[in-house]
Amino acid sequence: MNPYRRKFLVHGSASITLLALGACTNAPTQPKTGPDALVDPRFTGKAGSPVAGIPTFKSIQEAIDAAPVFASAWQILLRKGRYVEKLNITKSGLQLIGEDRDQTLISFDAYAGQVKPTGGFWGTDGSATLTIRTSDVTLENLTVENNFDYLANAARDRNSPDFIRGSQALAIYLGGQADRCSFRNVKLLGYQDTLCPFVGRAYFERCVIAGNVDFIFGGGQAWFEDCELISRPAGHVTTKVGYVTAPSTHTSKKYGFVFNRCKLSREPGVPDATVALGRPWHPNGAADAIGQSVFLDCWMDAHITTAGWDSMSSTTKLGERVTYTPEDSRFFEYKSAGPGATVSPKRRQLTEAQRSDYTREKVLDGWRPA
Repeated sequence: MNPYRRKFLVHGSASITLLALGACTNAPTQPKTGPDALVDPRFTGKAGSPVAGIPTFKSIQEAIDAAPVFASAWQILLRKGRYVEKLNITKSGLQLIGEDRDQTLISFDAYAGQVKPTGGFWGTDGSATLTIRTSDVTLENLTVENNFDYLANAARDRNSPDFIRGSQALAIYLGGQADRCSFRNVKLLGYQDTLCPFVGRAYFERCVIAGNVDFIFGGGQAWFEDCELISRPAGHVTTKVGYVTAPSTHTSKKYGFVFNRCKLSREPGVPDATVALGRPWHPNGAADAIGQSVFLDCWMDAHITTAGWDSMSSTTKLGERVTYTPEDSRFFEYKSAGPGATVSPKRRQLTEAQRSDYTREKVLDGWRPA
């Protein structure tokens, strides 16, 4: 058995003024202004010491650990800088707000086949740079990357002892009790398996998500609004570079991944007609994982294949190898445009009436992200 197999498996900035609270005991209660905590990689003081009245930390995880367990909203402002951290969020209501999307970077390089400090392998979900296992978490104006050197590994001889077979390396994983998680103006960088909304509901607005193999995958419900999905090179000679999505939506769920007015682009080195919109992921051959990916009014570059979708094989718990096809999945498009929006019998289109059933409110099951 492969020990690394999945087990379940635009530029912008934020300007926030820091205001010290007055000492007037008779003053009326004022609405909160500014963050509850500040993280600055240049900070040299004791963790939690106030700067301009705001508890300040050098690392993001320190600020997360110091946050209250139950909070309707607890805002942590991240100053510009590169934070080499592997983060876990288990407290609801946390808001990580970067000072500038492209200059506030959270980075780590774990991969599925890597041995953990405590022994055993990280596995796919464990490789994530940022793991969220609770509800009502918000990320804005920052970048999260998994900078495992996928391209260097892909260029190695597969028979070489240096070749890494567990190359899945996530930027973000939503698991456990994750639900109602929002991402605005966030950049997610990786190669294989960049983003996994495995459970719950998630909302992505004006985000950039880059990867090559199944770089948006999982069984959660997610709405992507005005996002850019960037396909990256595979790092070796191949006729098939990658797949944008690999949903594993359970049959009990009407909706999976829905992309509205998104742009599907590519990095240099990704040839024409080498990337599929998605393929059906059935974890452990689960027959009740009928994945859904739907693209609404999206622009697609010429790297998207003519057929649009592809098949995917999986091994059942009984050891049987089964191939699942797009025709057996819930894959649809509506008014795709651009060089990659090819007309093909294999690319099923929604009718006007069917399109009306795909709204943000319906996909997110009544949740309205603020």
